[in-house]
Amino acid sequence: MLGIHEIWLFILSGILLNITPGPDSVYVIGRSMQMGWRGGAAAAFGISCGCFFHVAGAAIGLSALLMASSTAFSILKLVGAAYLVVTGLQMLWSRPVLAAVGDQGERSSLRRVFLQGVFTNALNPKVALFFLAFLPQFVAADAPHKPLAFLTLGLVFIFTGILWCLMLAAFAAKAAHRLRSSESVIAWVNRALGGLFIYLGIRVAMMESR
Repeated sequence: MLGIHEIWLFILSGILLNITPGPDSVYVIGRSMQMGWRGGAAAAFGISCGCFFHVAGAAIGLSALLMASSTAFSILKLVGAAYLVVTGLQMLWSRPVLAAVGDQGERSSLRRVFLQGVFTNALNPKVALFFLAFLPQFVAADAPHKPLAFLTLGLVFIFTGILWCLMLAAFAAKAAHRLRSSESVIAWVNRALGGLFIYLGIRVAMMESR
């Protein structure tokens, strides 16, 4: 009805892409080790919300604008790179806190993890270009409602992705349950995540639009 074809192949491809190890998976695992399943789940939902921005952008043509305009691509690239590097530095400098800080403090921490996941994904122009290249392959050229078809496919991709990330979060939180009582382990997790964010920021800053 929407002009979507080979939906089974799209779902299979999406699952394979989601389970391929990458920065999102590392971020979810790292937050799960730091904060338990709730931290990993907050990271997973944040990443998924960031993906939704790209799906919506592909549906209304913003991704095409990024591909066509080197200036727009460069601006988003530099903003995203700066955010990643600053976030990484904050993680490197932060001190691990093991004691419980109460419900309000936990909500604040989870909110911060969620927003970091959103911005990390939403400010990556390569993700926008990926959706622009991937989604149209499964929508007929003469489809009457292409934006709605892109949105539907994007939501399917996000759904499979968040299921995978939540499973990762549960596994990592369970495996790290005892390790999280060690301040040195938390410190090394912070450093690893901080280094990853800085590395991703440098990669984003150096990427080309084409």
